[in-house]
Amino acid sequence: MIRPLVRWLLVAAGSALLGLVLIALAAYWHFLRSGPEPRAWHETALQDYTAADASEVATLADYWKLEDRLFADLEERVQGRIEAADRTAFNRYNTGSRSDPGIWPVNWNRSFRLEPAAGSAARGIALLLHGLTDAPYSLRSIGEHLAADGFEVVGLRLPGHGTAPSGLVTFRFEDMQAAVRMAMLDLSRQAGPDQPIYLVGYSNGAALAVDYTLSALEDEALPKPAGLVLISPAIGISRLAAIAQLRTGLSSVPGFERAAWQVIQSEFDPYKYNSFSFNAAGETHRLTRRVSSRVLEIAKGGVVEGFPPVLVFLSTVDSTVRAEAVVDALLEHLAPGNHELVLFDVNRYSMVQQLLVNDPGPLTQRLLTMPQRTFGLTVITNLSPETLQVKELRAPPGSGEQVARPLELAWPRTVFSLSHVALPFPPDDPLYGYEPAAVADHVQLGRIEVRGENGVLTLPTWALVRQRSNPFHAYLVERLDAFVESDIGQP
Repeated sequence: MIRPLVRWLLVAAGSALLGLVLIALAAYWHFLRSGPEPRAWHETALQDYTAADASEVATLADYWKLEDRLFADLEERVQGRIEAADRTAFNRYNTGSRSDPGIWPVNWNRSFRLEPAAGSAARGIALLLHGLTDAPYSLRSIGEHLAADGFEVVGLRLPGHGTAPSGLVTFRFEDMQAAVRMAMLDLSRQAGPDQPIYLVGYSNGAALAVDYTLSALEDEALPKPAGLVLISPAIGISRLAAIAQLRTGLSSVPGFERAAWQVIQSEFDPYKYNSFSFNAAGETHRLTRRVSSRVLEIAKGGVVEGFPPVLVFLSTVDSTVRAEAVVDALLEHLAPGNHELVLFDVNRYSMVQQLLVNDPGPLTQRLLTMPQRTFGLTVITNLSPETLQVKELRAPPGSGEQVARPLELAWPRTVFSLSHVALPFPPDDPLYGYEPAAVADHVQLGRIEVRGENGVLTLPTWALVRQRSNPFHAYLVERLDAFVESDIGQP
C-alpha cells in the first residue's frame, strides 16, 4: 500500500517539476522573441581596453591614444552604418541629432583632463570614476568645480563605456580595475611631493574606488589616495543580479542575440546607455561582492586600519543599489577616523507624505536612532512637516546627539525624493537639470514634461518620472570643499 503511494507521489512531483521547467522555457522563449531587436550599437564589437592591455597601455597618454582609435572605430562602424529607420532626432548614433554627443562643445563620453586656473600650480589631483552604463559626463560638474578650486582633474572613461552598449556584453570588472590602477600610478608619477590624490567615485565608480584603496592598503607599490568621495556608492546591489552570471551562450547564435540583454531601449541619452545587458549586471554583482568580502577579510573580525578619510553622499531611497550596504558593508568596518555619511532624506512635507508608501526612507530613522557610530552622520531633511525648506542634522562620530542648522535650500514642489542618478548633477545641468539654460541644439532630459495617454510614447516611464538632478547640489559641493580642505596633504 505504501509503495504505490510513494510511486504516485514521485510521479506527481516529477510531473510538477517538468511542468515548471516547460513554463520557464516558454517564458524564456517569449522573452527572446519579444521586444525590440538589437541594433548595430548592440552588436558591433569595439576593441576597448582590457586588463590584458596593461603592459602596453601603461599611462594615461597611452589610454587616450587607444580612445582615439576606439572612437574612430565607433564613428565608422556604428554611426556611419546605421539604417535609414534609425536616423531619428533622438538617437545618439544618428550624427547631428539632438542626442548626438558630437554636437556638444566637448564630447564628455571621453576621458578628460581639467587644469587649475592658468599660472597656478595644482594643489592636488582628483581622479573621477563614473558609474555603470554612464560616461565621464556624470562627474563633469564636480570636476569643473574642483578644477576651479585649484585641482588637476582627470575624468576617466571606464572600459565598455561611452561608446556603444555592445561594450556591456563583453567587459569584465577586472578591465575597470586595471584602468583605475593605471591612472593612479600614472598620476602618482606626475604628482608633486605635496600633491594629494583624491578618488571621487559615483555608483559603480565608488565601488572601484573602494576596491582600489583596499588593494593599496595591501600593496605598498600602489599610491594610497588622500581621501575618497563616494556618491550613490554601489557597495551592495540586489542578490537577484547574481542570476545574470548564468550565461546560456545563446546570444552568440544567429537569431538569438536578444539573449544577451535584460532590456533593449532606444538610445536617446547622449551620455548614458539605456539598454542593459545581463553581463553588466553580473559583473557589478561580482565587484560589489568582492568589495564587501575584502572589507571583512582585511578587518578580520575587527576594523580596517589605515583607510583614508571617506565622505559619502547617499539618497535614503535608491532603486539601483542597496542604500544600507554602504553602512553595513563599509563604514561600520572602518577604524574610527574622518569618515562621514551625508544622507538626503525623502521630502517629508505633510502634503507629500500622504502620497508616499509607509516609511519610504527607513535608513534615515535607523541611522538617526543609532546610539553609537564610528562615522559622522549628516541628514538633510525638512525643517518641519509644514515647510519645503530643509535643515542639516549633524552628529559627530560616537555621538547620537544631532545639531540642527537651517539651510537656505528647499525641495521643489514637484519632487518627492532624490534618486540614485540625481546626486551628482546640479539643477542647472544642461542635460539632466530641471532648470537649465534653454538650448536649441541638444536634448535636455531633465526638462521633459509631457501629458497624454498610456502606451503612446517610446520613452520609458522612468525617463519621465525619475529625478535626474539634485536640488541640494550646492550643499554637496560645500561639503566636498570642506572635506578636501580638512584633509589636504594627508598621505
